[in-house]
Amino acid sequence: MLFLTLPSAAGPLRVATFASLLALFAAQGCSSPSQPTSSTDASAAGATGAAADSSANKGSSALQLVAELRGPQFVGVAVTHDGRVLADFPRWDYNPVYPIALVGSDNSVKPYPDASWCMWNDSVKNEPQKHWICPQSVHVDQKGTIWVLDPAAPGLKYTVVGGPKLVKIDPKTNKVVQTIPFPESVVPRKAYLNDVRIDTQRNIAYITESGIGSLIVVDLASGKARKALSNHPSVKADKSLQLKADGHLMVDAKGKPMQLNADGIALSRDFQYLYYMPLTSHKLYRIKTEALRNAALSDAQVGQQVEDLGTVPASDGLEIDASNNVYLTSFETNSLMKRTPAGKIETLVQDKRLQWPDTYSLTPNNELFITTSAIHKTPNWNKGVSMQDQPFHIFKMALPK
Repeated sequence: MLFLTLPSAAGPLRVATFASLLALFAAQGCSSPSQPTSSTDASAAGATGAAADSSANKGSSALQLVAELRGPQFVGVAVTHDGRVLADFPRWDYNPVYPIALVGSDNSVKPYPDASWCMWNDSVKNEPQKHWICPQSVHVDQKGTIWVLDPAAPGLKYTVVGGPKLVKIDPKTNKVVQTIPFPESVVPRKAYLNDVRIDTQRNIAYITESGIGSLIVVDLASGKARKALSNHPSVKADKSLQLKADGHLMVDAKGKPMQLNADGIALSRDFQYLYYMPLTSHKLYRIKTEALRNAALSDAQVGQQVEDLGTVPASDGLEIDASNNVYLTSFETNSLMKRTPAGKIETLVQDKRLQWPDTYSLTPNNELFITTSAIHKTPNWNKGVSMQDQPFHIFKMALPK
């Protein structure tokens, strides 16, 4: 009988047993890219919001399986420069024992950076800056440093007071070397920190905030953070959209359509441009980082420098390579997409195993890692009942060098 190691309080669980339980529950209830050109791939990939044919596959042979777990759900992935794979398990519908974990080739998980950081219960609630509460993003910067972004909002509800933080970890010692807390003036109780990118030349972090909608700019030397574009449409959900994932309409238990703000983020390799988009959107935006760093500019003046790069598929995760190709995850069509500097949208892979492709991690040797988080099958979007019917995956694919 096959066993999978689960980073949850339940411990190891037989696959057959899990499947039976699930069935029971279900029965119960850079150089500057030009403006985009026309592309037939864009519409075929769901840029208009069309549902995918779940049987369609394209380029599946390019995907290599890295890991698969029946649970808990993971959303983010990062690969260290020495090849270790890190994943983050937010406290949404599950309560993971290891919210940040090293994932082995045998599907094993180990707490990172240690078991103490992974502990969150009543005994440590007076130390919200020393424990993972609900980590959303793990990222490795160009120098190989590990960063963990913790919005500290279990169940996607209000933030834990004093909990939101950005944490820097030395990959050589596996020790936390800096913790940057965020005050409520920057991260209000209804905010949700989503993803982060690091300018290693200027020691600046850029963060998307998807709860209320904004970008956050952090001076890593001083630890000071400020909001940007908090009133700009580029960070807000498109309320005219009703998204589907794998044909499933994304509405909550009350029938309200999914409306998520600034989410995906990518920083050009020369640190000159920041690319971002709301999750509920078919628009990709970018802005010169110089404008974001200039605290003397008003929010309106910064907003005037936002560039609309045109129509793209709704995406949860973004990444960019040295040639300024922007990679997008298309959860509407179970696809991995690429936007060229000329604005053409291309489908790299379409595969029914890509159940809500979520987060990218691009390694120095041009391997693109990707998670599948199956958000559309979680209880939040299925009237309180999990419809998860396959493992959560980490895949990788080689990109041209």
